[in-house]
Amino acid sequence: MGKSAEPRSDDTAAIPKGPPPVIAVSMGDAAGVGPELCVRLLNEPAWPEGSMPLVFGDARTLERVAKAIDLPLKVPRITQMPEPFVGPAIFDVADALAGLDVQPGRNQGPCGKASARFIEAAVRACQAGQCHALVTAPISKKALSLAGIEFPGHTEMIASLTGCERYAMLLYSEAARLAVAHVTSHQPLKSVPESLTVERIVQVAALLNQHLKLLNEGSTPRIAILGLNPHAGEEGLFGDEEELLVRPAVQRVRALGIEAEGPLPPDTAFAPRALERYQGHVALYHDQGGIPFKMRAFDTGINVTMGLEMIRTSPDHGTAYDIAWQGKAKPDSFFSAYALAAKLAVAHLKGTPNRRPSSRRIVLK
Repeated sequence: MGKSAEPRSDDTAAIPKGPPPVIAVSMGDAAGVGPELCVRLLNEPAWPEGSMPLVFGDARTLERVAKAIDLPLKVPRITQMPEPFVGPAIFDVADALAGLDVQPGRNQGPCGKASARFIEAAVRACQAGQCHALVTAPISKKALSLAGIEFPGHTEMIASLTGCERYAMLLYSEAARLAVAHVTSHQPLKSVPESLTVERIVQVAALLNQHLKLLNEGSTPRIAILGLNPHAGEEGLFGDEEELLVRPAVQRVRALGIEAEGPLPPDTAFAPRALERYQGHVALYHDQGGIPFKMRAFDTGINVTMGLEMIRTSPDHGTAYDIAWQGKAKPDSFFSAYALAAKLAVAHLKGTPNRRPSSRRIVLK
């Protein structure tokens, strides 16, 4: 596994004795690069933190992709969790793609439906305590829509499955030293101002502070909270959201004992001097945080869902239909996501109770 996914020597002592942490990996959209990334992961000689990957997906698709990219696929195929799990393995989600000849590189409704089934199966395994973290390979929002699944992405789907109402998306890169949390995410830009509240900004800043402390082993982070308008509103000249919402939120965040500053002008918040000063940023909408993050950390970026009662990470890229099943997919971000999930799983493994699976289900047309 690449450099970013290697366990640090000082992490070794933290690995608990007993069975290794099991990391659930959902295969993602079968027509994208997800299957290839899973095949490459399963071919690694070892995994971070002594963990074991369990890929929830379609065994036939994984076999087709392994053959297409000339890699072996010798791990067992299972349809129920053994006790104990000794992985790595493929959890073949029954009949998810039965009878479908998947065509790589294009949106297909059945692939969207199957990707949702892989996610749900992996989430249930985590809730039951059978897996200790979840890594999700890329899915297609269009394919989900074709399948009648009206979630704008992984974050919202997993939050719904687990009954979580207080969650947020975090883009994180250890290599680039960037952590960007989003107050709003997958929604039209014109709807952002009316979606902002003081309470939501405070909530996301608190979640970011909590995760930064966990990721940085307890050190106190300094957080930048961005403004919505050019020049952070220029004291009301270009908009009043900063004065009505962001500034009061910053004051409340500070009252919680969190080191936070803002509202900061968005166009300078990621300049080199700002990146030296701040360990995390709170962006108010998707592209405000996503564009600067991907400019600096496209190959190493990780998507973390904050606020869940389970660990969930993913690579910060999409299905890459243009290179699907061709052996061209760069695994760096995916491997980094796996390594982070394993690290967090080790940190939480002791004392984490088994959870009863939610009764929530994804509604399909």
